[in-house]
Amino acid sequence: MVRFHNNKKGMRILGIAESFQKQDRNSILAGIIMRRDLVVDGIIYSDTTVGGNDGTKKIISMIESLGRTDINCVLLGGLIISLFNIVNGKDINEETKIPVIAISYRKSAGIKGSIYGEDEKEKMSNYRKLQERKSLTLWTGKTIYVRQWGLEFSDTSNLLNSLVTQGAKPEPLRLAALAARACRNYVH
Repeated sequence: MVRFHNNKKGMRILGIAESFQKQDRNSILAGIIMRRDLVVDGIIYSDTTVGGNDGTKKIISMIESLGRTDINCVLLGGLIISLFNIVNGKDINEETKIPVIAISYRKSAGIKGSIYGEDEKEKMSNYRKLQERKSLTLWTGKTIYVRQWGLEFSDTSNLLNSLVTQGAKPEPLRLAALAARACRNYVH
């Protein structure tokens, strides 16, 4: 497990978020590299197939293509993206050797009966592999739900609380979502 130290301002987090509409063939993935002191240190883009099964591979490819050894954590804006393109945080952690945190913002009964897209059996298999989410109440009073790989829950809590300036969304994910939306709007 990786230990996070509250006094390390230069720690770098790669926040990845997406933007798509149901009619799109591809969803835009945007990655923002942000230091723990909230200074942006890089941007990367990719895409994933709406309704496909390529989310995990595309995110690993994004991380590898950066060629950076200073990224200390990957922060994902969810594991069920692009209309049930299931992302496996454990595989990302094992492949890249970088801790991974996935966040969602509300409770959910699950996706059974809602699956859409290519190879529904593979999607359900990938979904069943996901670990249970843990609730985390932030310093702002908002509750989010997290899964983490490669770091302890206490480190996850400390890191996320340091990255939230208001509400529930950590700054790397907030900016990544803005960047993904701006790119999608430009492309379409």
